[in-house]
Amino acid sequence: MSQDNAATMDIGVYGMAVMGSNLALNMADHGFKVAGFNRHGDVTREVIAKHPHPNMSGFYDLQEFVSSLKKPRRVVIMVKAGKPVDLVIDSLISVMEKGDVIIDAGNSFFKDTIRRFQHVDEHGLHYFGMGVSGGEKGARFGPSLMPGGSRDLYESLRPILEAIAAKAKDGKPCCTFIGTDGAGHYVKMVHNGIEYADMQLIAESYLLMKHLGGKSNAELSRIYHEWNGGELKSYLIGITADIFAEKDDKGSGELVDKIVDSAGQKGTGRWTSIQSLEQGVDTAMITAACNARVMSNLLEERENFSKRIVAPDSWEANENIVEDIRRSLYTAKIVAYAQGFALYRSAAKEFGWHLDLGRIASIFRAGCIIQAVFLDKITEAYQKNPQLASLMEDEFFLAKINENLPSLRRVVAAAASAGIPVPAMMNALSYIDTSRSTQLGANLIQAQRDYFGAHTYQRTDAEGAYHHAWQEHYKE
Repeated sequence: MSQDNAATMDIGVYGMAVMGSNLALNMADHGFKVAGFNRHGDVTREVIAKHPHPNMSGFYDLQEFVSSLKKPRRVVIMVKAGKPVDLVIDSLISVMEKGDVIIDAGNSFFKDTIRRFQHVDEHGLHYFGMGVSGGEKGARFGPSLMPGGSRDLYESLRPILEAIAAKAKDGKPCCTFIGTDGAGHYVKMVHNGIEYADMQLIAESYLLMKHLGGKSNAELSRIYHEWNGGELKSYLIGITADIFAEKDDKGSGELVDKIVDSAGQKGTGRWTSIQSLEQGVDTAMITAACNARVMSNLLEERENFSKRIVAPDSWEANENIVEDIRRSLYTAKIVAYAQGFALYRSAAKEFGWHLDLGRIASIFRAGCIIQAVFLDKITEAYQKNPQLASLMEDEFFLAKINENLPSLRRVVAAAASAGIPVPAMMNALSYIDTSRSTQLGANLIQAQRDYFGAHTYQRTDAEGAYHHAWQEHYKE
C-alpha cells in the first residue's frame, strides 16, 4: 500500500504481532486512525491483508511511519520486554521530535520503566509505561489498562485509552491513571502475581476434588460451572469449567488429561515475589504459586521421588469435601488479594506514588485475566475506607474468613494427610494464623541474634535496646 507523508494518523503501533495488531484493530474500531509498523515488514503486510480496516494503514519505513502521525506524535510499543524495548525507544528517539510520546504497552519491569522514563525525558520526549491485561482477546475487544506517567499526558491520551478499554457492568472503563513513571507497570506486575496465585489455587482445588473427592472430569466441569454462578464467578473459573469438558481432538477422553503436568511462566510473578521481599511485604501465596510452577518442571525428579518417598496409605474422607473446597478457595483468594494489595500500599510509600486501591480494583473487573465479581467487593472495601491497612480488616472479608476458616483448616489437614500438595492454600492458612497470633516465636529469634551477634533486643517491661552477656553453654 502506498502512503503519502501527510500527518493524518491519530496514533501509531510499533509491533504488529498478535497483541500489537489486536490493540491497533481495537483502536481502529473506535474511529481512531492507526498507523501500524513492524521491524519485519512482512508481519505488517500479513496483518493488513488478513484484517483490512478503513482506519488502519501499514507502514514499512520508520521515518514514514512517524511522519504519518499528528503532532504531538504518539507511538505505542508492543514488543517483547527487555532489550528489544530499549532498541525500539532509541530508534524512535532518532526520528521523533520534542513533545512526542512513546507508550510502552508491553510487560516491562517497572524499574526499567523508571529508567526509560528518565532517558526519554532527557531527549525532550514523553514516556508512558502502560500495563495491558486480557490477552489477545482483551487487546482486540477491550483490555484492562494501567497507564503510568504524567497526569497531564494521561488526560491527552484518555479519549483513546478509555474508548478501547473494557467496560465493567456499571459502564465504567477499566482504565485509570495509576501514577508517575513506573507505577502502571508496577500495578500490572502485581496483577500478574495475583493471577499466578489465583490459578494455583484453582489447580489445587482440582487436585483435591479429583483425589480426595474422586470426581470425574465431567463432574468437575459441572462443579466449576456451578461455582461460576455464585460468589466465585470469574473468568478463570469459567474457562476452568470449559477445560474439563473439552474432548481430546487427537484421541479419546478429555484433553486436560493428555497435557503434560508442567507449567511455564514468563517472569512477572517472580518479579512480584522478589519485589515483595525487597519491600518487606509477605506475598507468600504468590511465591508459592511461582515455586509450584518451578516444581512442575522437575518431571524426572518427581517421577523418581514418587517411587522412593512413601505416600500416605489412608486418610479420612469428608462427605462435604466439595463445599469445603469451595469455601477454602474463596478464603484463600481473599488472602492472595490481601497480600497483593498490601504490596500496592507499600509501593505507594516506597516510590512516592498515589495509588488509588479502590480504583485499581475496579479496573480489574472486566477485560483482564483476574476479572471476577469478587473485585466488586474489593472496590467497595476501599471506597468505604481508602486507608484500609489490610483487605482482611474489611467487615465483609473478615466475616467471610471467620465463616470459612474451619473449611480451610479441614481441607489443608486432609490434603496433608493424603499427601496432596496444596502450597498456596497452606500458605493462606499460615498467613491467617500468623496474622491472628500474638506470639510467633520472634522473641526467641531475637534472643539468638543477640546471643551470636550482639544485635540487641527490646524488653516487654522497659523502653530501649538491650544486650545481654549470654552464658556460653554450647561446646564442640
